[in-house]
Amino acid sequence: MVIAVFAITNVLFASLYMAIGIEHLKGAGSGSAGVEFVNAFFFSTHTLTTVGYGNIYPLGPVANLVAALEALVGLMGFAVITGLMFGRFSRPSARIGFSDWMLVTPYGEGTSLQFRIVNRRTNNLLELNARLLLMTVVGGTGGLRREYAPLQLERDQVLFFPLTWTIVHPITQSSPLYGKSAAELREMQAEIMILIKGFDETFGQTVNVRHSYRHDEIAWGGRFTTAFEIDEPGGDLRLEVDRVSSFEAVSLPPLD
Repeated sequence: MVIAVFAITNVLFASLYMAIGIEHLKGAGSGSAGVEFVNAFFFSTHTLTTVGYGNIYPLGPVANLVAALEALVGLMGFAVITGLMFGRFSRPSARIGFSDWMLVTPYGEGTSLQFRIVNRRTNNLLELNARLLLMTVVGGTGGLRREYAPLQLERDQVLFFPLTWTIVHPITQSSPLYGKSAAELREMQAEIMILIKGFDETFGQTVNVRHSYRHDEIAWGGRFTTAFEIDEPGGDLRLEVDRVSSFEAVSLPPLD
């Protein structure tokens, strides 16, 4: 986008120089309209960037006025572009990896909804918080509408995030998912929306990550397998990021 704006701006100012007469640019005239436009274009780039090689320079008040205007546009334009690029690339962002699937897995005497996350950067994330929201589409006399219900977590915060974090929503009698089957969630077009918030120690700022799982991204009857192992003989702990989504099939207790 920056290159496109730069090129278009110089084409416009080169056209202005051609309109007032190429003779008002000392050293740009060559007798060929194509070469003269190219000379006017590169004189425009020199003026816009305030380089000013001096091989071509404006003659007369009109040409100098256009050059002065172009210099102002260049100074202000590059200031704005620099600010935008600094704001874009200096903004901290977290690279948290989510498991490919949510799992409905045995939990205590019932079941739970689980997914797993991992930090894909070496930045330390502190005081990580998770919030879940169940979105469903229901019908009524007024037509279809969306309903939202919070999902309570077994643990909604961890102080450190060194390995993986399996986030668990127990499906108890107070849960909106209690007694629901995969077919019922599909009929309601259920979607689990997730907000992860933490403090990035490197940038010293709070970062947010959003994610969601649709009803067809929930695996019924699974348990996550271990994603880290201990190297021998040094005893170093090695996290396998590619195994964050790995799980094994298990049997679920019958629905009430």
